[in-house]
Amino acid sequence: MKIVFSQEAERAFLKLAAPIQKKVKKQFLLLDQDFFYPSLYTKKMSGIPNEWEIRIDLHYRASFCKEGDLITIDSLGPHDTGLGKK
Repeated sequence: MKIVFSQEAERAFLKLAAPIQKKVKKQFLLLDQDFFYPSLYTKKMSGIPNEWEIRIDLHYRASFCKEGDLITIDSLGPHDTGLGKK
């Protein structure tokens, strides 16, 4: 599986504190190995084709588009921001 960041998600990642960046990297490694790894809480977002979300930790989320073996991270950050709601 190939994981790439949108420009917006990359900017959001660079603004995160180092400990959160470390968690993000860990969760994306898990996503690459097992799409439904339990700590990811992977779920389909309703109303948006091919759009999924994962949990980075209790407060941070990431949303992404999955097309075949390509995952494009769309948004990343605190809960609502990470789900692209703000």
